[in-house]
Amino acid sequence: MTQKILSTLFAQKSWANRELFDVVASVTAAEHTAARETATRTLNHIYIVDEIFRAHLMAEKHSYTATNTPETPDLGELHFAVAETDGWFEKYVEAISDQALAEKISFQFTDGDSGTMTREEMLFHVLSHGSYHRGNVGQVLKGISVAPPRDLLTKFLHLQEPRRRQLGCHQ
Repeated sequence: MTQKILSTLFAQKSWANRELFDVVASVTAAEHTAARETATRTLNHIYIVDEIFRAHLMAEKHSYTATNTPETPDLGELHFAVAETDGWFEKYVEAISDQALAEKISFQFTDGDSGTMTREEMLFHVLSHGSYHRGNVGQVLKGISVAPPRDLLTKFLHLQEPRRRQLGCHQ
């Protein structure tokens, strides 16, 4: 995976998170308490795993003993924290070299097991893990008749570069 595609994918992740948080925020807690709680807990899980892998990438310790927190955070505060973490990942991949992507890092999972992954594998895990669970939140939203945002790379690329919609456009 190249640094260029990683930059694009992390920009798309940030965009998709903003879109999804906006839709979840539009769900009234009074009317859909359980669905909003499930969506928020799932978004928090994504955030916690992102933070764990950020620490692994920086060879730093983290304080998490599980991949979610016992308490459910406030959605607005969580959105702010996720945006900060998304920004960190975007800056991180903008500056990463091929050599650094290939570097293997040993770490410990929250269950105590040891692991080793390259930086590239860790970054791809963060992307795929977040995408998977955003899909889970989308299903929760569909269950209460709320349309989830379309979390697609194709949509993101064409929003970023509308010229791509023109037939025969060669960039």
